[in-house]
Amino acid sequence: MKLLALDTSTEACSAALYFDGELTLRFEITERSHADLILPMVDSLLTEAGLGLADLDGLAFGRGPGGFTGLRLATGVVQGLALGSGLPIAAVSSLAAVAEQVPAAGGEGILVCNDARMGEVYWGLFARTVDDGVEPAGPEAVSPPERVTADPAFLHHAAGNGLNRHPGLQQRLRAAGLQIHDNIYPRADAVARLGARELAAGRGVSAELALPVYVRDEVAKPSGPAVTGVS
Repeated sequence: MKLLALDTSTEACSAALYFDGELTLRFEITERSHADLILPMVDSLLTEAGLGLADLDGLAFGRGPGGFTGLRLATGVVQGLALGSGLPIAAVSSLAAVAEQVPAAGGEGILVCNDARMGEVYWGLFARTVDDGVEPAGPEAVSPPERVTADPAFLHHAAGNGLNRHPGLQQRLRAAGLQIHDNIYPRADAVARLGARELAAGRGVSAELALPVYVRDEVAKPSGPAVTGVS
C-alpha cells in the first residue's frame, strides 16, 4: 500500500509516506508555521519517492481532537488532495496516533492526554491489540486534568504532551503505577500506520466525509456513565 498521511493537530507539524511497509517522515515543532510547512513536506515526500498522487492508494490525516486552526488546515489539505485525485481518506484520531507510538504489550491499556489549552486536556483510553494495533476503549473527552478518570486495573501507560503541561496529573498517574511517556506528539507516521489499517479494512471515506472532530464542541452532550477514577 502507498499512503500519504499528515497531522497538524498540535504544535507538531508532520507528513509521512507509507510505501509498501516503509515509512518516511517529515516532522517539525512550530507554533504558527503549519500552513507554510505542510505542503512543502508533502511535495518533498512524493518527489523523493518518485510518486504522484495518482500512484497512491489513499490518504490519511489526524482528524483531532486538537487545535481548531490546525485541524481545519489538515482537513482542507487532505480534502483538496482527495478531490483532485479521487483517493479514499482515513480519518485517524490524533489521540490514537499518540497511543500508537507507546511501546505497550498486547492487551495493555493506554491513557492519552494532550494539552487542550485553557487549563484542560483532550484525553482518551486505548488498548494495544494482539496484532500490534490500537483500538479505543472509551469516548474521547476534554476536561480539566483533575477530572481525567479511568480504571486503574486496565491502565498500564499514560502518554501525551498534556502530561508535561500539567505536572499534577503526571504525578497522580505515576503514583497510580502507570508508565509515563510524556513527550509524544501526534505524528504522521503513526497516522499512516493506523490509516493503512483503516483503508485495508475498507473504511476509507470520500473528501466530503473527511471531517475534523472538535471534542470541545461536544462537551455539553452526555458521554455515558463515568468510569472508576484513578486516584
